[in-house]
Amino acid sequence: MKIRYLLDENISPRIALGLQRLSSQIDVLRVGDADAPSLETKDPDILRYCDLNQRLLVTGDRASMPKHLEEHWAEGGHLWGILWVRPNTPLGVLIQELHFIWDASEAEEWIDATDWIPF
Repeated sequence: MKIRYLLDENISPRIALGLQRLSSQIDVLRVGDADAPSLETKDPDILRYCDLNQRLLVTGDRASMPKHLEEHWAEGGHLWGILWVRPNTPLGVLIQELHFIWDASEAEEWIDATDWIPF
C-alpha cells in the first residue's frame, strides 16, 4: 500500500500543493482539510486519527508530540510513521524528500517508525 500523508497544521499548506504537482497519485491531507482533523486538534487525537486512517504524520512539533507519542504507544496504539521536519528546512527540499519517500517505500515499512527529514 502506498503512503498516505497527514501534514500537521504547523506544516505549510504549500507542501501538499507541491506534492500534488509532482504526482496527483499522492494522497496527502493537512490538518484542517475536509476529511482530516480540524485545526487545533490535540496531539493525542491526531495520533489516533493517523492510527485509524493509516496515515503517516509529518510534523514540526518537537515540543509536545514526543510525549503524546510515547503515551499513544503505552496505550497499545500504533502509527503509520512520523516524520519530524528539521527546523528551517526549505519547502522545496521538504517536498522532494516526501515525494522520494512516497515513491521509494510502502506504508507498511513505516509502521511505528519515526525519522527526521531531510535525512
